[in-house]
Amino acid sequence: MTAIDAALPADAPALKALLETAYRGDSARAGWNHEADILDDERIARAELDALLSDPAVTILTAREGSTLIGCVAVTRKSAQLGYLGMLCVLPNLQSGGLGRRLLDAAEAHARSIDLSAMEMTVIDSRASLIAWYVRRGYVLTGETRPFPVLRDPPITFAVLEKPLD
Repeated sequence: MTAIDAALPADAPALKALLETAYRGDSARAGWNHEADILDDERIARAELDALLSDPAVTILTAREGSTLIGCVAVTRKSAQLGYLGMLCVLPNLQSGGLGRRLLDAAEAHARSIDLSAMEMTVIDSRASLIAWYVRRGYVLTGETRPFPVLRDPPITFAVLEKPLD
């Protein structure tokens, strides 16, 4: 059984490599959950990742096979009751094996343990199969959209999903 634990600052290099492999470039195309056909830039800057790892409002959960990082998910406290789910990924060659679901469940359990009552997330609105995956797990499209943080041509928009954590 793969262990899921909170990341430590020392995990930053392995987390950065995992996020880039799972989301960007040709390596990501080996799995179904990637942005390689939409975005070609860096998924996360190392400084941004270091800031997340040192932020007390953020918990990054990691899945390991031995000492190898194979998946992660982040939970950020946005308010007293609302959490934000982000960076859910699994190595492309291990996708569709249930680890993503286990990470999602662990993220929701963590959110409940810190008294959050709802979780929100944003997904690039053109990623219909990923949105459908989250909907099957109880997330609901709120109808709200948010702009991508970097101007793109054509523009990219996020769909907002939310789930009560009762």
